[in-house]
Amino acid sequence: MWLRFVKMHGLGNDFIVVNALEEKLPADLNELARRVCHRRFGIGADGLIIVLPSTQADLRMRIFNPDGSEPEMCGNGIRCFARYVYETGLVREPEIRVETLAGIIKPRLILQEGGVTGVRVDMGEPRLEREKIPMTGSGSPVVDEPVVVDGGIWRGTCVSMGNPHCVFFVENVAEAPVTTVGPAVENHPLFPQRTNVEFIEVLNRSELKMRVWERGAGETMACGTGACAAAVAGVLTGRSNRKVTVHLVAGDLEIEWSPENNHVYMTGPAVTVFQGDYPL
Repeated sequence: MWLRFVKMHGLGNDFIVVNALEEKLPADLNELARRVCHRRFGIGADGLIIVLPSTQADLRMRIFNPDGSEPEMCGNGIRCFARYVYETGLVREPEIRVETLAGIIKPRLILQEGGVTGVRVDMGEPRLEREKIPMTGSGSPVVDEPVVVDGGIWRGTCVSMGNPHCVFFVENVAEAPVTTVGPAVENHPLFPQRTNVEFIEVLNRSELKMRVWERGAGETMACGTGACAAAVAGVLTGRSNRKVTVHLVAGDLEIEWSPENNHVYMTGPAVTVFQGDYPL
């Protein structure tokens, strides 16, 4: 038995996309994700995306991390999802309503001469209440709160973009201890569902530079929800404007936290790499 898939990426954050409307999937999707995302013994990816029917929206997206866990949402992943379902004819309109564990997300394809040049996503409102992130303790919003890690104190600003984020501002992001502090904070008792961890260098009020430790995936080249959380944290701490460019390892995301409706908008690329068949 073979599984047809498409490999895609958003700024190097790469995904295996499977159309479950046509493909028969094994019952254990957590184990499938662990197998196919393995970079030595599988296809290799930061996540497995499943395209499913929905009774609430145009389609439903499920995403699984390389460790088999299922996050609520993925910003880079939903851009890839949107491009895939449009180019394969599963949807006809450039604006799509996608059911996720974080609610209904609305990506809009940016088209030029019939081709997709990018995707702008209405990510909805950031959740700033501590219990909605979720975090233990008391007091909201969580802005520059001390987080004790291995005897040191880091000041985190925490946001949910449908999934949890803890944002640290640093002087030099290239030297940030992403691979040591990142996993320690991911699994910190403050975060009962674990958390993504962003390290942000403020270049100026309109530009942020970011590295990220993703929950269930480790350090990745990009994180769309993380870039949104970083932009919100920049505003909450007075470090940046509501519209910023977030520089990631493989390129940029444009993020805007609208004062009109409180929604966060993310604009960036989605690229198809190859397609193939994986033996089950």
